[in-house]
Amino acid sequence: MTDPRRVTHAAPTGAPVAAALPDRPHVVVIGAGIAGLAAATGLAERGVRVDVLEREPYLGGRVGGWTESLEDGTPVAMNRGFHAFFRQYYNLRNLLRRIGPALRMLSPVLDYPLVDAHGRRDTFRGLPRTPPLNALAFALRSPTFRLRDLARLNARAAAPLAAVAVPGIYHELDHLDADTFLRDINFPEPARHLAFEVFSRSFFSKPADLSAAELATMFHIYFLGSSEGLVFDVANANFDAALWNPLRSYLDSLGVRMHTGVSATEVRSGARFVVRSDGGDRIEADGVVLATDVAGLQRIVDASPSLGDADWRSRIAAMRTAAPFVVQRLWLDRPVNADRAAFLGTGGRPPLDNVSVLQRYEREALAWSRRTGGSVVELHSYAVTDGPSDVRERMPVRMRELYPETAGANILGERVLCRQDCPRFAPGDFARRPTVATPQAGLVLAGDGIRVDLPVALMERAATTGWSAANLLLERFGLTGHDLHTVPTQGRFAPLRRLAERQLT
Repeated sequence: MTDPRRVTHAAPTGAPVAAALPDRPHVVVIGAGIAGLAAATGLAERGVRVDVLEREPYLGGRVGGWTESLEDGTPVAMNRGFHAFFRQYYNLRNLLRRIGPALRMLSPVLDYPLVDAHGRRDTFRGLPRTPPLNALAFALRSPTFRLRDLARLNARAAAPLAAVAVPGIYHELDHLDADTFLRDINFPEPARHLAFEVFSRSFFSKPADLSAAELATMFHIYFLGSSEGLVFDVANANFDAALWNPLRSYLDSLGVRMHTGVSATEVRSGARFVVRSDGGDRIEADGVVLATDVAGLQRIVDASPSLGDADWRSRIAAMRTAAPFVVQRLWLDRPVNADRAAFLGTGGRPPLDNVSVLQRYEREALAWSRRTGGSVVELHSYAVTDGPSDVRERMPVRMRELYPETAGANILGERVLCRQDCPRFAPGDFARRPTVATPQAGLVLAGDGIRVDLPVALMERAATTGWSAANLLLERFGLTGHDLHTVPTQGRFAPLRRLAERQLT
């Protein structure tokens, strides 16, 4: 939180703790991903009784971690791939500060190089942190962007990038796809593929399938709207060990009851809510937080006819997921070269989008590497259109092109995950996306697919909606909420905003 222009969104005020109320309220949180855990934390810290239902045996949702065994019986850490904890993720970081105020569970990654099919490489290392110098420096030192390209940009079409205001940018650009928007700007094609597709792939979407408003908002969050920089931190151990087991201990100390391996099947409304689970349990509550993925939310709402109204239920039913993605983790019998970056983004090398060298940052992979002399490498393919088996065969071939030292390596272990459970952010989705508030008092939503009219994305959107869900219920109970923090909600430089406004008139 080094940016002096970050914005604080004040929480609702009320009694400091539930002990001051005539009756202590009780809330059921369904889903223990980032959103659900933030909601549970926000409620429990104010003395609300909380039960959390999570269908998986571990916490963290799509950022969860667990243990598997290799073919020889060796236990190894496993997750769904790396996640970047950017310095702009104020609300997520505030959640993690509950288990470590200094955030020592996170380690900085000094660079995230990008390389295309021609070997051209971009880097985020050493960029100035002051906007707009950061974006200008990145563009001008890129091998795919030349000074003459800057002069060829369509200033009128590019104006929204400098004048982002949330949620106004969605009303302006959500009808348009990101690929068309970048072509209208006349952004050079090589730079489009190498730089802007990084943002698109963050949503597991190709630019033609991503809302231009989401792309512009991302550009604002990471470049023109923040001086926190684009270099990020990563968890220095598997997610369960570094993050969620310690947070579970913290929530246990607040009296939160955690039910893992349990799925909610129905929520009934009446004088109080009644939540039913697949284990036959029946929990009564004064409030419910639905913090599941898209399919889970739709399943619960479909089985709960008393919830919401017809329009709200149709919005839930209309939600869609992004394209599938594949994560292939390989345990190799030899190391990659010592100068290999922890993360390498690729362009023009389908189906490979990212190579991660886990022993560069994850404690468990480092221990395995030191013990065996090998390496743990993870390959990612986002927005998959081919079959998972085809992707599984082709990604190691691409890895060997980039890292020739792996050509003769034997694979001692392999795990392949194919999932399609990330929310879609396609053109036109914004207006009908459900919000944290619902038509039903006491029922709130949270998750990275839920609309919140703040400049947040990805894990930070999950955390922000979780805190927001807690705040809505705390306000209903007459309790004090939790302040939220974001990058500025509009372009931070008045001259650029005025220039953009002139281009748009």
